[in-house]
Amino acid sequence: MHISHAVAGFTLVTGLALQVESDVQSPHAHSGTSAETAATISINDNRWPAGQLENGVLRLRLEARNGVWYPEGPRGVGLPVAAFAEEGGVLQNPGPLVRVPAGTEVRITLRNSLEKPLTVFGLGSSRGLVGDSVYIEPKGVRDVRFKATDPGTYYYAGKTGRAPILGRSTEDSQLNGAIVVDPPNAGRTVGDRVFVVGWWFVLDSLSPSGLGRATLVINGRSWPHTERLDVAQGDSLDWRWINLTGLEHPMHLHGFYFRVDAVGDGSRTTIYRPDERRTAVTEVVVPGATMEMSWSPTRAGNWIFHCHFVGHISHHVALGSPPTAAEAEEAHEHHASGKSHDMAGLVLGIRVAPRGSPPKVTRAYRPMRLIVRSKPNVFGTQPGYAYVLGGSPEESDTSALPLPGPRLVLEKDEPVAITVVNRSQDPAAVHWHGIELESFPDGVPGWSGSKKSLLPAIPPGDSLTVRFTPPRAGTFMYHSHFNELQQIGSGLYGSIVVVEPGKRRDPDTDRVLLLSDAGPTTNLIRGPFPRAMLNGRTEPEPMELRAGVSYRFRLINIRTDYNAIVSLLSADAPVEWRVVAKDGADLPPSQATVRPAKLTFAPGEIIDVEFTPRNAGELTLRFGMPRQGPIPERLTDVVVRVVE
Repeated sequence: MHISHAVAGFTLVTGLALQVESDVQSPHAHSGTSAETAATISINDNRWPAGQLENGVLRLRLEARNGVWYPEGPRGVGLPVAAFAEEGGVLQNPGPLVRVPAGTEVRITLRNSLEKPLTVFGLGSSRGLVGDSVYIEPKGVRDVRFKATDPGTYYYAGKTGRAPILGRSTEDSQLNGAIVVDPPNAGRTVGDRVFVVGWWFVLDSLSPSGLGRATLVINGRSWPHTERLDVAQGDSLDWRWINLTGLEHPMHLHGFYFRVDAVGDGSRTTIYRPDERRTAVTEVVVPGATMEMSWSPTRAGNWIFHCHFVGHISHHVALGSPPTAAEAEEAHEHHASGKSHDMAGLVLGIRVAPRGSPPKVTRAYRPMRLIVRSKPNVFGTQPGYAYVLGGSPEESDTSALPLPGPRLVLEKDEPVAITVVNRSQDPAAVHWHGIELESFPDGVPGWSGSKKSLLPAIPPGDSLTVRFTPPRAGTFMYHSHFNELQQIGSGLYGSIVVVEPGKRRDPDTDRVLLLSDAGPTTNLIRGPFPRAMLNGRTEPEPMELRAGVSYRFRLINIRTDYNAIVSLLSADAPVEWRVVAKDGADLPPSQATVRPAKLTFAPGEIIDVEFTPRNAGELTLRFGMPRQGPIPERLTDVVVRVVE
């Protein structure tokens, strides 16, 4: 179970800056070739394997050349970079796919047509970034070979500068390709896909964000220009993910759970046994890692799969200036993404065609009202936001900005109709994170729903009612899905606890611990970075527990671009607790284990643990942000008194 990572957001770029600085070029640098004469780099969707496979041997001739890459479509900004191609063929980003059955001998000829020496990793007998590498002089040629023995997901990557592979940022950052080794005689389905995550960026110390231009891409394209996936309700989808950036990415699926089948580091793949495969809605892929996942869209409509570091889906990773009216209309027609909600970067749109009619709701809806509120100049010159429950004392106090938002306690299989009333200064939208629901209420303006009926953003002074029926008990959350970096960082989030029918939640033994930001982040590179809050407080009051009583702690991370640490200590040593659920779903018995009470988890992840204090005394609940690049960890201690 992946809950021990410690790098997050764009803050890692600060740590890489010294390593990449000598290789950083202007977006208009031409990497040794004229932008007017350089070939356009084609986008590779990783559907078709390269080379010739005959008699158990794959022969492939790869070439590295310069070209111009358009991550935001042919009308967008062109970036001069190097890329791989089959020799004499079209340049591709990602590079040509190497896909073979286990037992194949792979023979590759590498030609370096660049003006710089090229080092390529991943194509030797020991793959991955710590394995074999091959060095090729400019205009040189080298032969490499390996035996594809172990099924799994791997990759190859090249560099021309001094930066490490995961520190490449500009001209050689797209020298990447996927390697897939299938089990012998394995069949492939239409839903079998391979996705490579890449980046390109320059730093700018004079810009408000600390970034110059930057992009984050899936198979060479940034939203809304990423591939639109058209599938049918009930299809089986098997996806492989490869992260070749220096950032980790908590990848989040809207509306459904997926199964984690395998993970790897580029040199080896660990394939889980059936009893080890957990379900999740958010799973972290760290730098240089791979993940294999499977899922089935059981409900029709439009959905997204995206990174939950909100900076990675924000305007900060959009290269171009605001589009012209014609370009905006083209993007809207391609993705129906809506003009009022500007996402970029690591987002995939999935459109699910219906098979049959949706089930009808036969029970009465439980009505609720959720009010969106804002106030200017709460965080310096930045506004603050909050959710307020209709009918609560906070609704009457129009100056109140309670943090976090109200805890919504729902019942499994009970329909709810939640009217969202927008009394803030901005358009609003609410995503019901982890809830399996129909597409329209999912919360992405201009995309959720279907072509005939798309969810709109809620204008200031207006309201919208969404309806859904939670199908399982567990821990979930809700948060803004409009201008996420600003609105989530400034208060628009809350927890959801779904209980079994007829059950009551005991707030004494059932504790929600929600970690969030104490304000928005402006400069993603140098900060200042907000402190972590626990249930809306940077310095929470002491907690009290009773010896011999079992507690359930529902740990939620809704920070914007930061991982979170939570530990429960006795004299600075972790006690033990049992991790029982991930993202609202029970863990398989092999993973629902007793372990030291310390975890690091990413935005969008939810972890449930059980803890029973044995004796009276004093413990410490420690929470905060782990070390990120050169930024030291920032931790806060909360006294936990255990009484008889």
